[in-house]
Amino acid sequence: MTAAVACVPSLGSPESVPVPEPSPEPVGPPPPVDTSIHSVPLENVVFDTFDGRFVRLSEASSATIERLRDAIRPIYQPLYDGPEGADWLRPEDTVLGYVGESGAYAYPIRMLNTHELVNDVIDDVPIIITYCPLCASGVVYDRRVDGQALVFGNTSALFENDLVMYDHQTGSYWFQVGGNAIVGTLTGEQLAVLPSVTLPWGQWLELHPETKVLSLDQTFERVYPYGRDHFPDIRRLANDDRFSFPLSRDKIDDRLRLGTVVLTVRTGDDDTEKAYPLDLLGDAVVNDSIGGQEIVVFSRASGPAGIAFSRRLDDGRVLTFDPSEDAGTTARDRETGSRWDFFGRAVNGPLGGQKLTPLPTRRAFWFAISLALPDIEVFEPAS
Repeated sequence: MTAAVACVPSLGSPESVPVPEPSPEPVGPPPPVDTSIHSVPLENVVFDTFDGRFVRLSEASSATIERLRDAIRPIYQPLYDGPEGADWLRPEDTVLGYVGESGAYAYPIRMLNTHELVNDVIDDVPIIITYCPLCASGVVYDRRVDGQALVFGNTSALFENDLVMYDHQTGSYWFQVGGNAIVGTLTGEQLAVLPSVTLPWGQWLELHPETKVLSLDQTFERVYPYGRDHFPDIRRLANDDRFSFPLSRDKIDDRLRLGTVVLTVRTGDDDTEKAYPLDLLGDAVVNDSIGGQEIVVFSRASGPAGIAFSRRLDDGRVLTFDPSEDAGTTARDRETGSRWDFFGRAVNGPLGGQKLTPLPTRRAFWFAISLALPDIEVFEPAS
């Protein structure tokens, strides 16, 4: 994905270690957001006051905005454990996973439910791990805009029932699942989506036995209840059209149920994107093309989880995949008979040792994808 960094700490010790070149902890508040510049109605951005009410940005005072800023505390300088430090995780607990040249990184959803944002630097790439519990939207972005690495905090506001971030450099507000600035001087700017996957911890660990895991010890002044699931019914509530914050229901595409878990895949120079309903795919291998690029989606009913790759190898050959019946593998390519695991690694056969190129993805409930990416093409599984 990116150039490797030589100073990645070794695994094997349960002690927390900092990621290479961590993001600096912000000093002081960000500039006030310039509300004269915006791409969405200001009244549609609402602040959660954490007492069962909300305040619209169009009516919020400076004092209210400041008081709620980072009330949901982001992680600015993440600490990691080796896999043995994650004995508190159950195999079925979900993680948002990211793989760089230096290794694999797992971000437990039980922690992201509480913090939502992790500013990180991995393999010299400044990234932001983002997750909104209200729409189960896990996306990893490159934090650079016009060459400047932004540092993100949490406004405690929502737009279309989804997390609104802010950047410390300009104070602009960003729509999490869309990755675009919607209020402030950077309005219209777009963060680049990076490859990631959301899947059960046991499956992630099996595929990445030397993974780093976001540590429970983040040197915070308070103890957070990571052991609790604060959103056990969120998917049912979405499917029942029961939302805590304003939502443009008239703009939601009705091709899928509101709480359908969807993976979007982005390809090409024109950033063409397509949605794959993981709930409907189940355990499957999907050969498809997006914007003229041949792609494959590996889907698992457990999670549900999905990941996408280019089907074109470095030598120009294009592979076609079928589900594999061999234990420990996900797919077999028709052209050579090689077996591939869920992370696009050929584990045996003529192509053994080769890797497929991962593609940028988002995973979220359909209502959030539909509002962030209106008119997106949806893959229709065969009945």
